Amino acid sequence: MPQHRLSMEEVYRTACEVIPGGVSSPVRAFGSVGGTPVFLMAASGAHVLAVDGSRYVDLVCSWGPALLGHAHPDVVDAVKSAACHGLSFGAPTTAEVDLAGMIRARVPFAEKVRFVSTGTEATMTAIRVARGATGRDVIVKFAGCYHGHSDALLAAAGSGVATAGLPGSAGVTAASAADTIVLPYNDVAALEEVFAARGAEIACVITEAAPANMGVVTPLPGFNEAIRRITREHGALMIFDEVLTGFRVGPAGWWGLEAGVDAPSYTPDLVTFGKVVGGGMPLAALGGPATLMDLLAPLGPVYQAGTLSGNPLATAAGIATLALADADVYTHVDQASLILRHAVGSALTAAGVPHRIQTAGSLFSVFFGEDAAAHGVRNYDEAKAADTFRYPPFFHAMLDAGVALPPSVFEAWFLSAAHDDEALEDIIAALPKAAAAAASATA
Repeated sequence: MPQHRLSMEEVYRTACEVIPGGVSSPVRAFGSVGGTPVFLMAASGAHVLAVDGSRYVDLVCSWGPALLGHAHPDVVDAVKSAACHGLSFGAPTTAEVDLAGMIRARVPFAEKVRFVSTGTEATMTAIRVARGATGRDVIVKFAGCYHGHSDALLAAAGSGVATAGLPGSAGVTAASAADTIVLPYNDVAALEEVFAARGAEIACVITEAAPANMGVVTPLPGFNEAIRRITREHGALMIFDEVLTGFRVGPAGWWGLEAGVDAPSYTPDLVTFGKVVGGGMPLAALGGPATLMDLLAPLGPVYQAGTLSGNPLATAAGIATLALADADVYTHVDQASLILRHAVGSALTAAGVPHRIQTAGSLFSVFFGEDAAAHGVRNYDEAKAADTFRYPPFFHAMLDAGVALPPSVFEAWFLSAAHDDEALEDIIAALPKAAAAAASATA
């Protein structure tokens, strides 16, 4: 890794002069944990290197894509080879065909795949397909589930289970949010109630396969199956957002873990992928049966386009990553996650900090507080009610010890195939002091 050193504070001040907030995505600004954001200049395996020379064991993994570890040599070689032939063509390539075939082999109901550049584009396009297929306007989402920053999906919950959403961001019009209904997660009764009242207007329900944007809050047994049943009864579509979990928690994502691939207990209509599917490059996708996917232009009336969609560098990285992500990789990551979860829980218990660690495959997050410890966290309101004030001191104690956690209590922790025994030992050694910091925190 390069060793040129800069002052983190000086870099941040300069960044704030030319970039809003000094960052290109809000959570990077350390707003919920305080302090100066860590600016990185290199990464390898399980580690990242900051501009001031600090080296950290990384539990962010680029928010998921680095399943194999950072800068895996085979992935880097694939990108280098593709770059030698051109960075972007604005034309179809055989690499897109190959990657789409790999996705379909893992997730068979994704008979056809359309590539885009971001998860936001994937979910936005999936909703457009749902509206085009049904001729309806209203969509249903769940509070605490994040599906990118398109206008309709930034709606916040109104009062009552069937109240239309209000704009959740400046710049989002009331009209954009009016066709979005926000319901509490894991609440089948609320979903049934809104469909009973407005089912003929609803184009789709979009849900994170296993939510990881309010902390990790897994679906209660039967919840995803209930979404499938209710949407089918009312002629609406079910959109499964696997931007975070797809190819991350298993070969076929959360759907494969929960429903099973060979004889699935349920199958959504459309699925979206991001993160791992591009191996760290800007790439995302949506997939589904041909009858729905062929509604997209140029075959159908639902328009979607993108100059950089499926660009050759991103598809090369995706192909290399999925080719390498075999059973041994998933077994290793699952085992590392199990070891680390046990260590985190033991350290917090020893420090007298009530907590609950919740998991979705290898993904996990920590909720602090008596209620979370006793009952678990099942929805966004319960996540917000946890002792979130304990996370900033915990986070900074880990950072000071050379371990980079997600800079928000509402984000999942990610491991990779490169997190070996030495990396795990370094993380575990930092936990007692961090747990003590969480124990002494005050609201």
